[in-house]
Amino acid sequence: MPKLLTVSVGRAAPLLVRAGDGGTRRVVSAIRKTPVDGPVAVATLGLDGDEQVDLTVHGGQDKAVYVYPVEHYAFWQTVGGQAGRTGALPHGSLGENLTGADLPETRVWVGDRLRVGGAELVVTQPRSPCYKFDAHLGFDWAAKMMVQSGYTGFYCAIVRPGEVAAGDEIDVIAGERAVSIEQAHRLKSRGATLRSFLG
Repeated sequence: MPKLLTVSVGRAAPLLVRAGDGGTRRVVSAIRKTPVDGPVAVATLGLDGDEQVDLTVHGGQDKAVYVYPVEHYAFWQTVGGQAGRTGALPHGSLGENLTGADLPETRVWVGDRLRVGGAELVVTQPRSPCYKFDAHLGFDWAAKMMVQSGYTGFYCAIVRPGEVAAGDEIDVIAGERAVSIEQAHRLKSRGATLRSFLG
């Protein structure tokens, strides 16, 4: 059965990103998430103590909580090592709020409901990484690797506020099951590639 392993939150903080001239520039981001102990309240716009900076791409009601499968951490550890990154990646390192086990993109569908702790979430869409993901992980092709691998995780909206905590079991209630997260990601990526090709 799927399980919630870690709950993580982050505050807005400066992040150095690569600038067009080859230098760096400072932006504000809440991509750095830190695991927290004990129950955490989940409301309509996300977890208590978690901030979302650019609501055009992250956050808001449809992307209130970001869930990431723990099974992909080995991939990111390897890719990061090849890029010269050292040290382990703690949960929350991919910018996720909830690190879950047994929730792969191939078996989670848009519209599925996740009952976890006292809260209920509904799966809305896969993540589309931005340039801040590269800066956060420390290598320029991180976002590209997420897109190519399909290891995107997924966003959820909140159906019923409540509290969640590490160790909670996740009860998946099947929705319409028309499009999986993996399929939605492929369709989204294909559309973005076509738009780029057509100019």
